[in-house]
Amino acid sequence: MILKRTRLLLTAAGMVMLWGVEVSIPSAAETPDATKVVVKDFKFMPTPLTVKAGSTVVWTNKDDDVHTVVSDTGAFKSGAMDTNDSFSFKFDKPGTYHFTCSLHPRMVGTIVVQ
Repeated sequence: MILKRTRLLLTAAGMVMLWGVEVSIPSAAETPDATKVVVKDFKFMPTPLTVKAGSTVVWTNKDDDVHTVVSDTGAFKSGAMDTNDSFSFKFDKPGTYHFTCSLHPRMVGTIVVQ
């Protein structure tokens, strides 16, 4: 974000005062990046990925080829994801979820839900 001729005050509580309006800035621990899986170079990264129950995991295809995300148990299944397409699934129940790309079966991954 670029702000011109604006004074910002970052407080110890992680709040920004801008023209008298408080804007919350998430800390690094609150950033949802831990729930993202990148599909690149015919791999799922990271794998395994550990998340808490209730988390939504987002897979984003950064490859030039089409990929899918398919659970071994049928719990979730994406359509064909072209470059920069995404698929998400909310994991409500603890357990270990294995998945693969149905187009490239050597591509495998695991989500561990605590």
